[in-house]
Amino acid sequence: MYRIDILVQGYPGKSVCHGGLGWSTIALLRSAGRTILVDVGAFNTRPELGRQLAERDVAPAQVTDILLTHAHWDHSVNYTLFPNATIWIGRTEMDWATREPPGFNPLPELYVQDLARHPRLRLVEDGEEFLPGFRAVAAPGHTPGCLLFHMTANDVPVLFSGDAAKNRAELVSNAVDMTMDAEASRASLAKVWELWQAVPGTILIPGHDLSMQLDAEGRPQYVGQRRAGISAWFDEDLAVTREFDIGAPR
Repeated sequence: MYRIDILVQGYPGKSVCHGGLGWSTIALLRSAGRTILVDVGAFNTRPELGRQLAERDVAPAQVTDILLTHAHWDHSVNYTLFPNATIWIGRTEMDWATREPPGFNPLPELYVQDLARHPRLRLVEDGEEFLPGFRAVAAPGHTPGCLLFHMTANDVPVLFSGDAAKNRAELVSNAVDMTMDAEASRASLAKVWELWQAVPGTILIPGHDLSMQLDAEGRPQYVGQRRAGISAWFDEDLAVTREFDIGAPR
């Protein structure tokens, strides 16, 4: 059995004119023998991630495993902060990522090259039970090697969909934003729905949204309350700030 905490809550939005927003979900799973992070976030997440871990008395050296849904920077770059962790990522994803040349894309090519040489890197195959109660499921489209992590170690199954299903809108509309292969993404969404519907009560934790469960009519309903905002300096005094709550539409 794992205790699950969402350390950083994913956000279902994009920046209008400042590049990638990169607010992706980071989940902490703890059992008697393992301390696991599912995705580890971007550079800008480091202070918040550190605070969240400290509040739970988890030191970086205590993290035993890091599960990466894919190689994009907003999900992957902070693996360097956890010196004792085994890092799990799809073999297909790493094969693709290490061949990609530097470019104006969300792939952190320098970190990918470093990760490929990591002594505790483990490459995962589609369908593999790589840890007890954890199965990897190929979900290509967003990137060629995206993985779902299907956790059956708890009484209530949990499905980590990463960016194969980033948010509720993608799940309900059966369409995705930001994909390398739209047809593959639609097939991966169908796979997400199949796993989600297989056991009533299954919790889905997406890459950029709140956790969800299916209601009696089979529609995704949020678990918890979204919290998101920006504090800005528009005055001539640093003590004067203006806060914008972007947790919910107005």
